[in-house]
Amino acid sequence: MSAQPARPGRDEDPDRLYTVTRGRSRPPEHAFDLVTLIVAEQQPEPGMQSEHARILRMCADPVAVVEIAAGLALPVSVVKILLGDLLEAGRVTARHPRFAPAKARLPDLDMLKQVLHGLHQL
Repeated sequence: MSAQPARPGRDEDPDRLYTVTRGRSRPPEHAFDLVTLIVAEQQPEPGMQSEHARILRMCADPVAVVEIAAGLALPVSVVKILLGDLLEAGRVTARHPRFAPAKARLPDLDMLKQVLHGLHQL
């Protein structure tokens, strides 16, 4: 008896992913990080693509891109394409993480030298 090759699950089926993204393999001009927060600006509408509607329902409160992908059981690359559609239509807002300026993230070099000197004195 030979084992049959494992078939991908419904959400991993390449034909389904192709249909969900309408054949697109890259998101529009928008770059979403995994931690970009997405917030719905509108409620789902009748006739809307089911994945778009699910995203809008999930994002009543801010949700990270990676969490949306997990909730939809879709690859992050596919979710980014769907989010690009919603962003262009004005149905969601993307809040990109903000980073502190480089100087604010690093401790003062003189202070580190004093700490090191103090440790050597112990």
